[in-house]
Amino acid sequence: MNNPFDEIVQAQKRGEVRGIASICSAHPAVLKAALQGNAAVLIESTCNQVNQFGGYTGMLPADFVRFVKNIAAQNGFPAERLFLGGDHLGPSPWQEQPAAAAMSKATELVHMYVQSGYSKIHLDASMRLGDDPPGPLDPQISALRTAQLARAAENALSDSALAPRYVIGTEVPVPGGAREHEDGISVTTAEDARHTLEITHAAFVGAGLESAWERVLALVVQPGVEFGDDFVLDYNPVAASGLARFSEATQFIYEAHSTDYQKSENLRALVRDHFAILKVGPALTFAYREAVFALARMENELIPAGRCSNLIKVLEDVMVLHPEYWQKYYHGDEIAQRLARKFSLSDRLRYYWGDPQVQKALDRLMQNILEKELPRTLLSQYAPLQWEKVRSGRIENTPQAIILDKINCVLEEYALAVGSR
Repeated sequence: MNNPFDEIVQAQKRGEVRGIASICSAHPAVLKAALQGNAAVLIESTCNQVNQFGGYTGMLPADFVRFVKNIAAQNGFPAERLFLGGDHLGPSPWQEQPAAAAMSKATELVHMYVQSGYSKIHLDASMRLGDDPPGPLDPQISALRTAQLARAAENALSDSALAPRYVIGTEVPVPGGAREHEDGISVTTAEDARHTLEITHAAFVGAGLESAWERVLALVVQPGVEFGDDFVLDYNPVAASGLARFSEATQFIYEAHSTDYQKSENLRALVRDHFAILKVGPALTFAYREAVFALARMENELIPAGRCSNLIKVLEDVMVLHPEYWQKYYHGDEIAQRLARKFSLSDRLRYYWGDPQVQKALDRLMQNILEKELPRTLLSQYAPLQWEKVRSGRIENTPQAIILDKINCVLEEYALAVGSR
């Protein structure tokens, strides 16, 4: 199919409310749910998730490509409608190191992503590195480093490769949501967006990357949306109206990060205001967790205690034993942290599904639930929306169908917002 990113930009410039959801997840159930239907699907991995050292998934970029393509093939999803993106590609994983060392690793990372077939690349050099002066990073330095990353991407192109489309921007939200509670957030001004474009364009030209600049399609700015452990900041179109007008005077669209948990009307308003790439991740694994927890509670009612998976307790024990993925995000007393480990909107629990003990308990849960048909009374109690769909014949009464439908409830909101439904 034609490049969907170019088509979205063209549609936006014609005044159409068109966009694409960016699925930022490596969870197999999320990817299985996403890789359905007829519309183009964009799957992204981050620099921390997948890199030349394996990231926290243990996968190199080429491994992630194979992983996603295998799930697509199992789903019967056409390969030509699948597009892969690299998110926050730059020196972020090595920002404590001196700039020379961090940027050397970052350029290797970007080169490897493009070489592996990723067709949308978010270049993120917004962070201060180990030997940079204290305080916020000089935007000029960020622009020069962005061009350095773009050069590495261009050098990775082969004759058969699809030339990547680039996303740039210095006002980049923290991946995975905020670490502290926030009651408000500053919206990027149109003047700051203009300045970012101007200095980054100059850096590209100075590096002889004029042809690469023609493939810069989007800018990351802050439209005023964010989420964290216990809060969601809703999109305010009035506050972002200056950004909307500025986009209309340029060839660019915006990429909106941290759109998880936004109301349906907010997602649609974002796309209308030219935030045509909507990134979502934790909200999808949050939905997965809700479905699995509902099944675990039904298991407790159906299966003798000695044969139960005790999945929720196993997860809690593993998270307490290995707190590195959640302790910087969850605060408060012991009760508050215990609640957050299970139910936080940040969903740091998503890092623990691959743990061998958790996987063993999950397998036991699924086997136990499959032994007998879930009673309508338990479905009504713990998964009422899915029960209505089982009752009307829209989904099967199986744990897999219940999990996928729960994830699809989130995906459907994004599909409606971007115009793919």
